Amino acid sequence: MKIGNITVRVTIIHLGVFVFFTAIFLFSFFSSGDFRMLLWGIPTLIFILTIPMAMNYMSQSHYRSLRPMYEAEAKPIRANQISDSMMGKVVRYEGLIEHVHFKFLNRPQYVIADRTGEVSVKMFTSPEEDVGKGDIVEVLGSIMRRYIITGDPIVNCVSIRKIVKETRAEPEKKEKKKR
Repeated sequence: MKIGNITVRVTIIHLGVFVFFTAIFLFSFFSSGDFRMLLWGIPTLIFILTIPMAMNYMSQSHYRSLRPMYEAEAKPIRANQISDSMMGKVVRYEGLIEHVHFKFLNRPQYVIADRTGEVSVKMFTSPEEDVGKGDIVEVLGSIMRRYIITGDPIVNCVSIRKIVKETRAEPEKKEKKKR
């Protein structure tokens, strides 16, 4: 579903919770025949469905508002440069997605590699653009610890998007077409 220019996504878990409580509500309503249940049951079901959608919208719109600041401040880095001394620094990282985890929860975690190593990248909302394994991407984010206080440094992603790099074979093909 789209609200403005933001695509709102509901996870399968939220839909499962909605279906579960709808089934309980319908069973209770039809077994009791009490029409007063409709007064609280229907609004509750609506809230169960709309609250996760509203939270997803708010987090995506907040991340979108942060992107211009991150684009202006981000320093390009490589995987081997990420260390404890960089905590809180705004970075730009480019690489190839090797693994994607928890995408179905709208909280994707990526393992992105460049020629110097690999970095774990966490995003706390669903990305604007659908990216997956094998895509070359640009990540804007800040360095943080994996488990808040402990753990290795990772990138807290604000924006992830596909980038297209022109290979050496492509310019040759373009030149042949011009002739």
